[in-house]
Amino acid sequence: MKEGDVILTPMPQADGRVKNRPAIFLREMLPFRDALVCGISTQIHQLAPGLDEVITSQDDDYPGSGLVSDSLI
Repeated sequence: MKEGDVILTPMPQADGRVKNRPAIFLREMLPFRDALVCGISTQIHQLAPGLDEVITSQDDDYPGSGLVSDSLI
């Protein structure tokens, strides 16, 4: 993995289940090799202005992201 890669990782859901969800790999945290990730969601209506970033199919780097719809980081 390299910084900026979109990955699938197990994430806990509100109902207690764990499902694979997309996330962006931000960096490896030394010395224990922990992964720092940021979740990705298609729930655009949950946008927190000034915090979330919207990724749309109009963005130049969208085709290489592997995402299938507009999303929030």
